[in-house]
Formats: sequence, C-alpha cells, structure tokens
Amino acid sequence: MEENTFKILLVDDEPDILEIVSYNLKNDGYQVYTASNGNEGIKKAKKILPDLIILDVMMPDMDGIEACKILKEIDSLSHTIITFFTARAEEYSQLAGYDAGADDYITKPIKPKLLLSKVHALLRRNAKNKIEKDIIKTKSLIINKNTYSVTKNDNTIDLPRKEFKLLHLLVSNKDKVVLRETIMDRVWGSDVVVGNRTIDVHIRKLRKKIGNTFFKTIKGVGYKFEDEI
Repeated sequence: MEENTFKILLVDDEPDILEIVSYNLKNDGYQVYTASNGNEGIKKAKKILPDLIILDVMMPDMDGIEACKILKEIDSLSHTIITFFTARAEEYSQLAGYDAGADDYITKPIKPKLLLSKVHALLRRNAKNKIEKDIIKTKSLIINKNTYSVTKNDNTIDLPRKEFKLLHLLVSNKDKVVLRETIMDRVWGSDVVVGNRTIDVHIRKLRKKIGNTFFKTIKGVGYKFEDEI
C-alpha cells in the first residue's frame, strides 16, 4: 500500500506489541516509528514530530503518564495527538491518563480493524484541531499561523517573524500573563543570547502597529494581551 503522510510513534516495552501493531499500521499506509520506553519515546518524538503517539502506560524507567506530561510541554508537539495503549482498564488508570493530558485511551488487547478505526478517527480529529489552532480570532484580530498574517478590521498588518511569534504567543494566552522567561524561550529560543530589553522593544513595535491598548505590562513579570472592549 502507498505510504501516506501521517507519522505515528508507538511507545511500548513489549517487543511483540511493537511488532504486531507496527505491522498493521504500516500495512495501512502509515509511517511508523517505535520506542521501547518513555525516555526514548520523548527523544524520537522531538526528532520526527509525529501526528499521533500511541503510548503504553506501564513501562520501566519512565512510565507513560510521566512521558505524556513531558510531551505535552513541548511546543513543537502541540498538534500531536497522544493516546494511551495499555492492558490496564481500571478507571483510576484512565483518569490518570487524561489528567496527564492524553487525548484518548485504547485498551489491550484490541483487534487490528478496531485499532485502525480508532487511529483513523484520532487523525481526523487531529487534522480538524490543527486547522482551528492555526487560526486565532479575537474581537479585533485574525491571526493565521500558516500564512504569518495578521488582519485587523479587514486590514492586513505585515509583521516580521519575531514580532509575529510574540503576538501569536500572547494572543494564544489571551488574558493570561506570559512570563518574560517564557517569551524569551518560545520566541528566541534558549540557545540565543539577546539583551534584556529585546522583548520590550518588540512589544513597543507591536503597540505601534496593532494598538497600544492590546498589550498590558506586568512590571517585572511579563506581558498580557487584552482585546479591546
């Protein structure tokens, strides 16, 4: 079968599970990657940026619950669906999985056709969510992450890449204070050394282009985006 563009990462410490599930997913046309524990799964996820992670709960070294919490904090995986895959069907285990940020729950054993049906449904939901997340609308602005465009009152505003990333971060956390450390890490990255006033300069530019009333300074802490009333 012709390979499609969806990438799936299967994380499980049982070799038989990896082999059987991988075979069925590959036979259905998916690009499949595997890992045998939580740490390895996190490393591979960062590298391949999968559309779906099927994550076992009970694993040595780092269990699926802990791995899921870490994966959910990685910006580059914000569109990745995570579903737990485990023989433990107890309610408390499922609740722990959802509390960790999981999107769904699959209980072993499962027939191949049912597994593929679940995977299809999850990926369809993921595609819909991705489109919704890439376009953010406030009372006054439309921000499209795919086209790096900002529209205010039907007028397009051109922003350099860093200013756009800063605006997108603040609007994504509308009415919440975004810490200066978070802004520096998400917009410029931890490997880039910039001056302490860099954020302030970019905020000043955004205020000039977007409007001063949108951006509230929390002195010594960070910034907050507030749409006009």
